[in-house]
Amino acid sequence: MYKNFEDLIKKTRLKGKKEICVAVAEDEAVLKAIKKAEELDLIIPKLFGDEKKINEISKIIELNNYEVINCKDDEESVHEAVRYTSKSTDRILMKGFVNTSIFMRGILDKKNGLMDNRLLSLLAVYELKEYHKLLYCTDSGINTAPNLKQKKEILINAVHIMKDMGFERIKIAALTANEMVNPKIPATVDAKALVDFVKNKEMRECIIEGPIAFDVAFSKKSAEHKKIDSKIAGDVDLIVFPNIETGNALGKSWLHFNKAKWAGIVLGAKNPIILGSRSDTPEIKINSIAIACSII
Repeated sequence: MYKNFEDLIKKTRLKGKKEICVAVAEDEAVLKAIKKAEELDLIIPKLFGDEKKINEISKIIELNNYEVINCKDDEESVHEAVRYTSKSTDRILMKGFVNTSIFMRGILDKKNGLMDNRLLSLLAVYELKEYHKLLYCTDSGINTAPNLKQKKEILINAVHIMKDMGFERIKIAALTANEMVNPKIPATVDAKALVDFVKNKEMRECIIEGPIAFDVAFSKKSAEHKKIDSKIAGDVDLIVFPNIETGNALGKSWLHFNKAKWAGIVLGAKNPIILGSRSDTPEIKINSIAIACSII
């Protein structure tokens, strides 16, 4: 649906600005991304953290349109950001310069957190020069070795969000090493079960195939050579990974060898959550903000 992040940002801007709550915002890379996203008319920034430091950095980078909620430490910053975000489903929570464990504790807090009785999962989105559209992938960052029940929840999380982004027919590859169901390779059994799950649930917004190997998923010629009648070969929208190692290695290989651009967003909570690394570039953060804005 979207050719690249530039296309995504352009179309998302038409939906109007979304309020974003940044926990521990006193970081130059974070605030540079916020500045750019605000200039692109994507967001209304609400910054939680050390007011003095936030204002000092904002002055240097010339970020002008924002509101600060002063907090005494990281824990309070996360708590207040989560609490404020939870008051409306139209708000986005973003991790600033804070340890992931502190950030996640705030999200998982039973009283004031953002949990919605669903499994949290990461949706990664890649822009590859060699591919004709953005590629969505899950889960490469939260669930390490998901069982079948968890894979179903991971799939549902991604499908719901992609529908919100405007997808009508999502072409899904339940990725494995080959196309044969083999009890000795549990991922192939799970992939077949995911296909059956989609059919039984009559999820008409999905076209899913699996087990399916990478070459078949992304090449019509490979599918034809293997005599596989595929409706998604060469045009996949979403990859469901068998485990975190596959997703992590494949994603990092694209970033390293293909110079891919990417974004990431946490799904399954009451609100969209941007859980990036403190070392992420402003570009990655902006792309992730755009994804979050596109689904609310």
